[in-house]
Amino acid sequence: MSVSTTSPRRSRRVALAGLIGTTIEWYDFFIYGSAAALVFSRQFFPSASPAAGALAALSTFAVGFVARPVGGALMGHFGDRIGRRSMLVLSLLIMGVGTVLIGLLPNYATIGIAAPILLVVLRFCQGLGVGGEWGGATLLALEHAAPARRTLHSSLPQVGLPLGVVLGSLVLLAVRLATGDAAFAAWGWRIPFLVSALLVVFGLVLRLKLDESPEFRQLRARREIHRAPLAEVLRAPRTWIPAAGLNILASALGNVLLVFTLGYVAAERLISSSAMLAVTIVSALVWAAAIPLAALLAGRLGRRRVIVSALVLLTAWSFPYFWLLDTGTTAGALIACAVAGLGIGLASGPYGAFISEAFPPGIRYSGSSVAYGIGSVLGGAIAPIVATLLHTATGGAAAVSAYLVLAGAVSLAASLVLRSPHPEATDTRAETESLLEGRA
Repeated sequence: MSVSTTSPRRSRRVALAGLIGTTIEWYDFFIYGSAAALVFSRQFFPSASPAAGALAALSTFAVGFVARPVGGALMGHFGDRIGRRSMLVLSLLIMGVGTVLIGLLPNYATIGIAAPILLVVLRFCQGLGVGGEWGGATLLALEHAAPARRTLHSSLPQVGLPLGVVLGSLVLLAVRLATGDAAFAAWGWRIPFLVSALLVVFGLVLRLKLDESPEFRQLRARREIHRAPLAEVLRAPRTWIPAAGLNILASALGNVLLVFTLGYVAAERLISSSAMLAVTIVSALVWAAAIPLAALLAGRLGRRRVIVSALVLLTAWSFPYFWLLDTGTTAGALIACAVAGLGIGLASGPYGAFISEAFPPGIRYSGSSVAYGIGSVLGGAIAPIVATLLHTATGGAAAVSAYLVLAGAVSLAASLVLRSPHPEATDTRAETESLLEGRA
């Protein structure tokens, strides 16, 4: 087992930098989802019917998820050959430039069919960026950490996802309240995208100060860099297939919560869009708080046990989620979304360490990034589209709930099949107790 040579203070700084950087990237990624649900059908697909326009807008949202395994494969290849740190800088640049250009993009009324085409291209760039981000940030935090801290430190970049949602939702809510619904739909939606430029500059300053991971430096010193890491990953289907399946349910329900639910409550006239944004913020905060808690629990109970428990909770919650939304009350929506956020956070806490250490260090960036990206496509990319189609076809949410139960069955099966041959893949009780007492 490789031992980190990074000081505890430095490893904490790396994990914190990973958290800040991923927060910025997920802010960029998910403000697109909110804008797609709220205004993009009118801005970029005005000639379509309301239902067709909504599906077209959500399809452009899905393009970002399709691009994620592509970005994961490309940046994973170079991350395993050149280093983790350089790919993190590149991913943030790609994401930031793509997001700002979306904020400047003329709409359909101005440039016609070129508008939705360019929107798809820029969304694909966002997906490339975040596809390389997750693996790099997780690995840099994990590989800088001592064995007893690996699950906890690698969980912090996962917190960036819900915090990015919180930041994006707060900015969207503030802009919407400041401009009013009509102005927001016309031009105000662009402001959150343009704000990204300032956030990216801040994130780049942090990332340029980080050191390369000790494990990668050891691989390079021993000349154990793989020439084709992705090919080696694909030759191990018993690892990458269940690693990909593990994330399907959490990604699907996460994007139902963050994207589909906004349109669902608006179409059904359940609660106002502003109230739903506020519910999303609270739910994302619950999600964020649950991630490090789950990482600590995984140190005591084992990573697999915590993940399986969370997946059971999420699967069981698929029907009550929509029953509570259909009450048409803010309290019902808050309970539905907060419990979903709790379950997603519990599943996410040990997830990064669990799948990353299922792959040997020399192909770890490629393996974990591609598995995560494929799971996100099969879960998050298609979930809002499938949910919209099922809701439109049936006129209710029961079919959407059944779809989430099916996703849960796949993820549960994957969680039981995935094996990690590395001894550090599950923190021991003694290590975690040492960490909690501050002696690790």
